[in-house]
Formats: sequence, C-alpha cells, structure tokens
Amino acid sequence: MRRSLAVAAALLTTAALAAAHAPRAAPATTLLVLPDGANPHPVQLLLPPRKPLSAVARLGRKLFFYTGLSGSGRMSCASCHDPAHAYAPANSLSVQFGGGHLSRPGVRAVPSLEYLYRQQNFSIGPDNEENETVTLRQLVARGQRAPRLRKTASDARASAANLVPQGGLFWDGRVDTLQQQADGPLFNPLEMDAGSTERVARKLRGSRYAKRLVALFGSAVLHQPRLLVSEALFALARYQVEDPSFHPFTSKYDAWLQGRARFTPAQARGYRVFNDPREGDCAACHLDRPGPDGSPPLFTDTQYEALGVPRNPAIPANRNPRYFDLGLCGPYRKDLAAQTRYCGMFLTPTLRNAATRHAFFHNGIYHTLEQVLEFYDDRDTRPWRIYPTLDGRVDKFDDLPRRLRGNVDRVDPPLDRRPGQPEAMSRRDMRDLVAFLRTLDDGWRRHRGARRRHALR
Repeated sequence: MRRSLAVAAALLTTAALAAAHAPRAAPATTLLVLPDGANPHPVQLLLPPRKPLSAVARLGRKLFFYTGLSGSGRMSCASCHDPAHAYAPANSLSVQFGGGHLSRPGVRAVPSLEYLYRQQNFSIGPDNEENETVTLRQLVARGQRAPRLRKTASDARASAANLVPQGGLFWDGRVDTLQQQADGPLFNPLEMDAGSTERVARKLRGSRYAKRLVALFGSAVLHQPRLLVSEALFALARYQVEDPSFHPFTSKYDAWLQGRARFTPAQARGYRVFNDPREGDCAACHLDRPGPDGSPPLFTDTQYEALGVPRNPAIPANRNPRYFDLGLCGPYRKDLAAQTRYCGMFLTPTLRNAATRHAFFHNGIYHTLEQVLEFYDDRDTRPWRIYPTLDGRVDKFDDLPRRLRGNVDRVDPPLDRRPGQPEAMSRRDMRDLVAFLRTLDDGWRRHRGARRRHALR
C-alpha cells in the first residue's frame, strides 16, 4: 500500500510554518497577517505544468461530455460534475437523480472532481515506511488499539501520529484511482446506469469515438469488451489529470501565498479564525500551508471524520428508519464493515471552491457555508438547534445507530465543547470566516478580484 507522503508532510509543515510566521512573543496559535493584508512570507508555489493535452486526454474530454453511454442516453459525467460549477452539481439538490429515466435519487451528495490529482491511495495509520509492507487488516488492527490524539491547527505534528483512515476516492475511499472512480457512476443504477460492460463496449464500438479508440489502443481493442471499456475509463482519468481546469490554483489565496494579493480586513480576520484552535480550528483538517516542495495546499488532510451531521429527510433512502449510511462501513464499501470504530466516517473534502457549492457534507444536509459554520458552533453547545427532539430529549447524532454514536468526534476543537459553554465563534467570526473561504474560489484576477469559471472545452 502506498504511503500518503504528501499528507504527512503537509501536516508536519503546518506546525513548522505557523511557528515561523508568528512573532516570538505571540502565542503559538497566532498567525501574522500584516495590517495591510499582505503575506509577510510569500512563497513560490510549484504549480502543475500547463501544456497541451495528450491524445488520450483529448479523447477523455470528449467522453466526459458524452451522454451516449448512460442508460437514459441523457447523462454524462458533466451532468453531475459541471465545469462551470467547479466540477460539482449546478443545482442545490442534496442528492442527484439518475437511472434509466433520470428518476432515481442517489444516497449521497455528489462531490467535486477538482483537486484529486494528488490524492493518495487509501490506508490506515500514519505515513511511514511500515505501511508499505503490512496489510490493510494489520493496519486496521493497529488503528483499533490506538488512542486518538487531539487535532489542532497549531499542533499538527502530534496529530500526524494518529492511526486513522486516509486517502482514497469517493466519500468512503473505496477506490484509489480516477479510472476506478469513473467506473463507479457509470455502472451505478442510481447514476448513469450503463448496464453491463458488454453493453457499454457495444455503444463505444458504434460511437463516433471508435476510430479514435482504435488509433490510440489498436484495432484489437474493439473485440475485447473489458479492455475497450477500461481504455475509455483510462482516457477519462487522463483528462482529469492533465487538464488544468481540474486543479487551476487560481484563487486569491494562491495569489496571496505568492505575495501577489492582499486580504481585506474581513478576510484577514477570517484567516485568523480559520487557524485559531480556540475558534474555527479549520486548518487542523483543511491544511492551508504549502508542502515542503512548494506544492500548493489542497485544504484537506485527506483523512476521515465522523462529525455526526443530522439525518437529511430530503434523501428518500432515509425514509427507512433502519437505513443508515455508515461511510467506511458501507453500504458501498464492504471491506471495513466489521471495523465498527470507523462507522460513520467520511472523507474530509477540499475547501477549495467551497463557496461555489450548493450541498455540504456527505448527505447534502446543508446548502450554505453559514449553515455549515452554525453546525460546528451549535452541535455541542446548543444541540437542540441541530437535531430533532424525541420524547423530550434531543436525539443527537440521529443519522447513526445509537450503538455507533460513540464514534463521533468529540475531541477536536471546536467539537470538544459542552452544553452551556460559549460557542467557539461569534456571528462576526463566522462572517469573517466566510469572507476568507471565498478567497479559495478559483478564477480570481488581480486588481478586479473577479471570478471567472472554467469555459467548456
């Protein structure tokens, strides 16, 4: 199993850079932003190369927008991953509709396809050489015995030793490559519902892309259904890896890191809230510092958390009181079903372009950043604002079976508070934090600060 080197390096670098950027007399949690909003320590970012797409990636671009492979004949990858909306859905539905008649609702919110090119393989444990030689079963056993260390933005070095799930794709990390990821929605009956491999191969042979497939992969590819579909999915993956629109790094924050932009007063205050363990502590999981090689931050540690978000009645599957989406434990992922410590855990997404999203968390329960921040602020101090009341008692963490509610994170700030304690963030803090999060939207242009979304190609 490959190591998630980038994750560990980013975790360790967060603490080191935070200390380097703070005045000697200031607390360790203080980050210096100059009064004029400038970055006092600009860096040179190692950005992905921008060069013409390969022939395989160009084919993948065509297939990304091709509806002919779906069971309905009306759905493509771009139907749910709209380039004009940071490769996420354009609408505000909690879950999207698919299937043969585009009438079957999904069970999870559709995540963005942006910034996945550096995602590591799924693993459990800290990033070290041991992970190369032990099995997933052995790593699971170690993780079950290991205590969880508190995660804060100012002490990432200690939390990097956590034995936790990390890496992988989808909300549950069940696949490791973009090619495997493309396979999932294609055959899922709730999504593109393409049917069998043979059916998809038949459609590819009859499509206008058959000649390109032969030119790239040889004439024999048309006579081997599994190989034909595999090569088509490989082309889709290459498109996502090569095309800069999937990882543009053109936000105001990227410009600020390089000394080419200044924060407004509200953005500077929000940046402090983002990093302060006594307030938002967002940077503990959404890493905001460049890697040691200068790679720009992805604003995720790619780890998994059980946050205990409330059950979403807008998801039809939730009408069944016995149905629970357990993330790493199922229903889609099977290999960790018996490892109950991980039930209810979902992948921490990137916060890049979060302000453009219309559905948040794995079940799409919230639809604005303000609602998300209110969840973090009220979950433990005022849970009656978040969860339903049953028999006069707040049914906290109601989207998990009672026997598994102990998995929910009650350790990491700001989720370590108790009823009656003050909230971690004031209303002004939250407004400022949203202002900072908007600096993570791609398409920022100097002087005008305008955002422009990716044009269809």
